[in-house]
Amino acid sequence: MHPRAAEFRKRAAEEYGLEIEVEEFSEGTKTAAAAADAVGCDVAQIASSLVFDADGEPVVVVTSGANRVDEDRVAEAVGADSVGMADAGRIKELLGWSIGGVPPICHDTEIPALFDPTLGEFDTVWAAAGTPEALFPIDPARLKRLANAEERPVAGDPS
Repeated sequence: MHPRAAEFRKRAAEEYGLEIEVEEFSEGTKTAAAAADAVGCDVAQIASSLVFDADGEPVVVVTSGANRVDEDRVAEAVGADSVGMADAGRIKELLGWSIGGVPPICHDTEIPALFDPTLGEFDTVWAAAGTPEALFPIDPARLKRLANAEERPVAGDPS
């Protein structure tokens, strides 16, 4: 197991009492589509952890891989005037994980989180486990609880 995936697994157990099975996929899971292909699930079952800057403050958005996050909805949810993607260096500095492998929990800094309600349509979702090749399965309600996330619609209008 990759050392970063092993570190995530250990931290999940120590910080949350969460015993998880990390699965690694040599073909990579950097995108939701690649992750879904690797796992053999619907892209909507991939719980992507994205980090945004909301008026200069970070917020984690855990969203379905099938959805595109609407920055205006994120701004409304957190009471911000402006929202944009955080840069890779800031994400690594704040969360301790690099983009492509950012898990929804086990962050170095406590950051507010939003949770896409469409993830609740599934019994199991798959989330990043510290590297662009590692994922773990989890019940979405449990994930929302562990991430201390507020459930808010964050997806753009599909029309």
